[in-house]
Amino acid sequence: MQNDKYLVPSTDVGDHAHAAAKSIISTIPVFGSVGTELFNIIVSPPLERRKLQWMDDVAEGLRQLEEEVEGILEQLSEKDSFIDTIMQASAIAIKTSQQEKLDALRNAVLNAAKDASPDESLQIMFLSFIDGFTVWHLKFLELFSDPAKWLQQNGKTVAEYMSGSKSIVLEAAFSELTSQRSFYDVIWKDLYFKGLVGNDSLHVMMTGHGMMQKATTDLGDKFVAFIANPL
Repeated sequence: MQNDKYLVPSTDVGDHAHAAAKSIISTIPVFGSVGTELFNIIVSPPLERRKLQWMDDVAEGLRQLEEEVEGILEQLSEKDSFIDTIMQASAIAIKTSQQEKLDALRNAVLNAAKDASPDESLQIMFLSFIDGFTVWHLKFLELFSDPAKWLQQNGKTVAEYMSGSKSIVLEAAFSELTSQRSFYDVIWKDLYFKGLVGNDSLHVMMTGHGMMQKATTDLGDKFVAFIANPL
């Protein structure tokens, strides 16, 4: 039975975000009060649902950690760096409905709880990456941290080539990206500029063996590990 002491409190940063938004809207001349009411009707209910679902998901993960490491929750309550991580992750979680990003944020919190995460500065950086990334950023990194393993686990295959580029691997993994080069090139450039992949282009010609090699950097590998499910 779930112990009530492991439940996350019922208020968090989402309440403050809601209050701040209402305050801003209320300053709009003439239409301020109407805008505030519209905000309450349209935004407040789903915001509350997001907040509660996020807290439930994190609480369940922490409960499972407590089963592995008895007393870990009491330790975490006194660990400022963990409180910083969970607060930053919560602020980001409230802003998105994308499950892949919510999963990454939850995993980041749990990895921070287990001390299976980089130092505090990298944690802050990585959480900001999740905030600004699309789901495709996360999918690209997971694929290219170990292409052969990802393809096998997801039942995908790549035809044998004497030479080719990693874009072939990408389109084999995600057929919906076929003929979407202008889109996925932007994603890849973004990952490159953030130092998470080692080459600035998916279209560099290489051997068939090279096509299947990892493309993530050491920093990219740390990021992938940070958002991987530790349970």
